[in-house]
Amino acid sequence: MRDRESTAQARTTDPPRERRRALFSGHHTHLWGFLLAGWLVSYADRTVTGPVVSWMIENKAGFIGDASNPATLGGLIGSMFFTGYMLTQYAGGRLGDRYGHREMLVVSLLWAGLLTLASGLTGGLIGFVVARVLTGLGEGVFYSNDRVLVIDHTPPARRTIGLGVVLSGLSIGLTVGIVATPHLIDLGGAWGLGDRAWSMPLYVFGVVSLLVAAATWRFFRARGDRPLRLGPPALRLIGYSVPAAAAIVALFVLADEFSWPEWLTAVGSGVLFLVMVTIVIRGIVRTGRSSRLLNRNVWLIYLSFIAVMWNLWFFSFWSVQIVAESAHSSLGAAALTAAFNAGAGIIGFPVGGWIADRRVRAGKGRKPLAVTCAAVHTVLAVAFGVSLLDGRPSLLLLGLILFCSGLFFNALQPIVHSLLGDLAADEDRGSLFGLFNLVAEIGAVASPVVSGVLRDATGSWAPGVFTAAGVMAVSVVLYAMVKERIPAVA
Repeated sequence: MRDRESTAQARTTDPPRERRRALFSGHHTHLWGFLLAGWLVSYADRTVTGPVVSWMIENKAGFIGDASNPATLGGLIGSMFFTGYMLTQYAGGRLGDRYGHREMLVVSLLWAGLLTLASGLTGGLIGFVVARVLTGLGEGVFYSNDRVLVIDHTPPARRTIGLGVVLSGLSIGLTVGIVATPHLIDLGGAWGLGDRAWSMPLYVFGVVSLLVAAATWRFFRARGDRPLRLGPPALRLIGYSVPAAAAIVALFVLADEFSWPEWLTAVGSGVLFLVMVTIVIRGIVRTGRSSRLLNRNVWLIYLSFIAVMWNLWFFSFWSVQIVAESAHSSLGAAALTAAFNAGAGIIGFPVGGWIADRRVRAGKGRKPLAVTCAAVHTVLAVAFGVSLLDGRPSLLLLGLILFCSGLFFNALQPIVHSLLGDLAADEDRGSLFGLFNLVAEIGAVASPVVSGVLRDATGSWAPGVFTAAGVMAVSVVLYAMVKERIPAVA
């Protein structure tokens, strides 16, 4: 009862939605820029884990270098991060609907910066996992609130390109995380950090995240008719995150203590996911919103986006290691080659949004674009897997395939986000995007560890690539079944 009264009070004190839209009138492109910067640092913070793990494996250093199955263990660490990231998706959207989406974005950026710094300060495997899990829990609230702000404050005729431009920060962050991390590790070695040279990129990215958080807070404060109150949503997020982190870390500690196989620990993450989804769905049904948040169309999009998160974090987490092993190249050369996939999003995200908006202005749907992009990425992913079967594929070939597949893969995402946003009422968008990414993140949780298990079991990365392509092929069918709603534009 108290939660309902507090929610009602928060809604009555918020300015009306049309008035809130006016806060960024004429400044929606400035809003895009700050949200792009948020995505950049957020993805650099999370991407750093993959190259750090690869460095430990290559140099037999840190808390992974001496493991019997280092690829599997490294993938499991990535899965633990995304288990945390997944569990705050819906909660983040609900907190944004209640306390304000601006507030939740600033809290998320501050949280991510502090916990990324803490990740570099840890001294062992368990401490690192705790810090990464907590980082994921804080970063998980960014997504649903960012999508709502773009949709609410961008003219409908430019909505999809706005979503795409902002998401290009994801690709920039991925590229920076992949390319800069080996050099920052070398810098750490030159500064005398020795076996702890891997912590240098975590220090650098953590500080940059805090600077972006401060700039974003200043921007929002200057364009609001009410002060940003970060304390209440931060406390609610802490209250939610502590038990979630305890459950995730307990799963990892038990697995380490009793020497469970890593795949069984990943199954435990899946159980946590199912419990969370069950709790969320029961809450939606009790509040009478199932027709808006659980209808056929949104479920098709929820499930189809699992493939996006699976492929995103298969290639983002393991692409450096895949290229280094397959082409027998150095870690630096592999990072530059793998960056072609992430860097393609700098073009793919805004171009996909631009093309989709042109179709909307012409009274046409965006679904055919989504189906086409998913299908082309599937074919190119298969081609990448086939190229790995060669004894020593060229870096040029691998980079070219990664770049071309990345164009279509990244163009797909703002198109799907815009499709989903038009299926929801204004007051439900935070919850809708939160539930959407909660379901989709099971792909990010499963992908790194499943791919690592396949690599250790077969001695090749090709099975993992073919698995990612197969998951995306299923999404092509699901997108084709969606009945979209085309918005009216002036």
